[in-house]
Amino acid sequence: MRSALSPRALLGALLLAAPVVPVTAFAQAKKPAAASAPDSTALARLKAERDEDPNPAPARKEGEGPFQRLIIRGVNLIDGYGSAPRGPVDVIVEGNRIAQIVSVGYPNVKIDESKRPKGATKEIDANGMYLMPGLVDLHVHQGTQQKAPDSEYYNKLWLANGITTVRGVPFASFDYSIKEQARSAKNEIAAPRYSVYQRPGTGWGRGVPRTPDVAREWVRWAKANGADGLKLGAERADIMAALLDEAKKLGLGSVAHLQQGGVGQMNADMATKLGLEAVTHFYGIFESMYESNQIQPWPIESNLQDEQTRFAQVARQWSLVKPGSEKWKRFLQNLKDRDVTLDPTMTTYLTGRDVMKRMNAPWHAKYTLPTQMAFYVPSRTNHGAYFYNWTTEDEVAWRNFYHVWMQFLNDYKNMGGRVTASSDAGFIYNTPGFSTIEELELLQEAGFTPGEAIRAGTLHAAETLFKPMGKHIEFGVVEPGMLADLVIVDANPFANLKVLYGTGWFRLNDSTGKVEQYGGVKYTIKDGIVYDAKQLLADIEKMGDAQRRAGK
Repeated sequence: MRSALSPRALLGALLLAAPVVPVTAFAQAKKPAAASAPDSTALARLKAERDEDPNPAPARKEGEGPFQRLIIRGVNLIDGYGSAPRGPVDVIVEGNRIAQIVSVGYPNVKIDESKRPKGATKEIDANGMYLMPGLVDLHVHQGTQQKAPDSEYYNKLWLANGITTVRGVPFASFDYSIKEQARSAKNEIAAPRYSVYQRPGTGWGRGVPRTPDVAREWVRWAKANGADGLKLGAERADIMAALLDEAKKLGLGSVAHLQQGGVGQMNADMATKLGLEAVTHFYGIFESMYESNQIQPWPIESNLQDEQTRFAQVARQWSLVKPGSEKWKRFLQNLKDRDVTLDPTMTTYLTGRDVMKRMNAPWHAKYTLPTQMAFYVPSRTNHGAYFYNWTTEDEVAWRNFYHVWMQFLNDYKNMGGRVTASSDAGFIYNTPGFSTIEELELLQEAGFTPGEAIRAGTLHAAETLFKPMGKHIEFGVVEPGMLADLVIVDANPFANLKVLYGTGWFRLNDSTGKVEQYGGVKYTIKDGIVYDAKQLLADIEKMGDAQRRAGK
C-alpha cells in the first residue's frame, strides 16, 4: 500500500526529526534433484518468490588475503567462551585458519620484540585493540526488490558490524539462497558465510507438504539440493513429527517460528518434545506456561491479518504466566533436557516498546537505504509496518512483556541453556548489522554479563549450527585450528558493548571539551580475508546517496 507521499518524501520527513580455503561444514550448491510435476499454483508461488529475490551480489573487489602468514600484533584477545580479555598476544593466521596464539607480554609493559613470532607475509598492528570471534547471526533474511534490491547492501552491513556467518531462515528463494551460499563459500562475493534453512515445500515446485510422507519426501529433496536445515512454523503434529524425524536422520538442523495462528496446536513444549532443536522469537514459549489458558484470550474483534492488533495483543501475554512457578520451572527443565537453543531476536520487537526511539536510530540517516526506510513506515501491507495507531498503552504492555521474557531467558542461561543473539532485521525499523549488536545489549539488559552476551553471538550460535551435523565447531571461538573468522575493534567491548557497532559510539573528551567518536569495528576477517569495516560502511553510504539522487 502506497502513502500519498513518495518514499523519498516520507524518508525526508522522518529524518528531519532524527539525530544526526572455504569451510565445508555447510552444504554446497548441487544440481537440483528431480521432483514430480508441479501444479500451476506451486509454479506461480515459485515465480513470486524469485521475483522478490534481490539482485545477486557483484563479484568481490573488497578485502585482502587470505595470506600465507598473517600476524595480528599486540592485540587483547576475547576468546568467545565468555572469559575476560587477555593480552597482549600475537595471533598467527595461516591461510584461512588460526595457527597459533602467542602471549607477548603484560598490560602496560613494553613488549620484548625478540620474543615475538617472525616470518609474517602480512601484519596488522593491533596494539591496544581487541580481537574476538566473528559474530554469528542465526536469524536473517536478505532484502527484497522493494526494500533493498541489491544483496550487496545487506552483505556489507553484516560484515561492517563484525558478522561473519548468517543463517537465512530463509534468505530468499531456495535457488537464490543455494547459489549465493556457494559464491560466499568460495569468497567470490563480499559476504558472510551462508547457512541455508528453508520452509517446507520451497524450491521443488510441488507446494507445501500436506501429508507426513510428502513432508519426508521434501526433506530428502531439500537435503539433496544443499539445504542445511528447516525453518518450520506451528505445523500439524503428524507433519511436524515427520519433518523433524527425517531432518534428524539426514543431519539437517531445525528452527521454528511457532506463529500465533497455529500455536494452539503446536507450542514450544510440544515441538521440542518432537525433536525441534531451536525456538526463534518468543512464539510458543509463553503458551507453554499459561496458568489459566491454553490459547491466548484474544479480543472479540481481533483479526490476525491486522498486524497492529496481532503485535499489540501478543505483548499482553506477560500477565498470563507466573515467573518462578512450577510450570515455568518445569518448562525450563524440559528445554534444558532436550538441549534446545533459544534464539529470541529481542531486537526485532524492540520498536514495540519505544517506537519514537527506534525510528530515530542514529544510523538511519547514513546507512538505512531510502527504500528500506520507506518499507518501515506505517502500512497495512508491509510486514512489520504495523504502527498505524500505536499507543502508550501498547508500549507499556511491550515493556512489561520484555521484563518477563528477559527473566525467562536469563533463567535458562543460568541453568546452562543455550541462548543466542540474532536480529531478524529488515523489518520494524530494524536495520541489518546494527541490530545484531543491539541484541547483545538487550541480553546484557536481561542479566547476561558482557562475556555471556558475546558468547551468545559466537560460541553458542556456532554450536547451534554444527550440532545437527554431529561436528565440532569450526568457528565461534578464537583458538588454533579454528577458521579465521575474526573481528578487530579499537575499544573494549567488555567495558561497553556499544563499541561493537560498525559506527562505534560517542563520549566526551574532557581534555578538549568535545564529543568524539570511538570504537567501532575496524577490521572484519572472514575466512582469512581482511575487510576494512569503515570502507564497507562508506560503500553502504554511497548506495543510499545513489538512491537519493535517483529520487527513490
